[in-house]
Amino acid sequence: MSEPTIMLYVDSLFASPYAMSVFVALTEKGIPFEIEKVDLEAQQNLQPAYRDRSLSARVPMLLHRGVFLAESSAITEYLEEVFGAPEYPAVYPQNVVDRARARQVQAWLRSDLLPVRSERSTEVIFFGRKNPAPLSDDGRRAADKLLHAADSLIGDGAQYLFGEWCIADTDLALMLNRLVMNGDAVPEKLRAYATAQWQRPSVQQWVKLVQG
Repeated sequence: MSEPTIMLYVDSLFASPYAMSVFVALTEKGIPFEIEKVDLEAQQNLQPAYRDRSLSARVPMLLHRGVFLAESSAITEYLEEVFGAPEYPAVYPQNVVDRARARQVQAWLRSDLLPVRSERSTEVIFFGRKNPAPLSDDGRRAADKLLHAADSLIGDGAQYLFGEWCIADTDLALMLNRLVMNGDAVPEKLRAYATAQWQRPSVQQWVKLVQG
């Protein structure tokens, strides 16, 4: 069946973990979409043409059937409702409790751990630009909080958070990879989980965009 065109607005460097999350969700669902790049360094996101359509003037933003929607987890939840199972692959767990926990993980990763995000930026992940400086005290505390939570969420030898892949796996793995790819100390169980998630084909499709 013919699907309406979806436009995904992303940063021109493809360095936004949140834009990547939506890209992965769309790719996993097999939904046709186009990409529109927004130059954040040139502040295109603050120009009226973009700002007036986006609640937050950030990336990503989705356009579908005349509706503009910002904020990545809101977008992926929207996609799950509009393009739901069984017609399309699910990107959230089907069990209501696990689905709530996946959303909990997403909300937490987006609202907390600022020192990790600041001291281990996505430049480490996407461009290989490691930060040789050790984590600050605040950074170490945030990293310990991340590792403790991830350890409690991921069972020994588990490949996924909730038995099978969901979009929260991609988001958690990216946060862990801020440390893994920088060479910081990460328990082997979590290192293996983050590394395996990074090899998922939908994630690698994004990585290829970064590499041009």
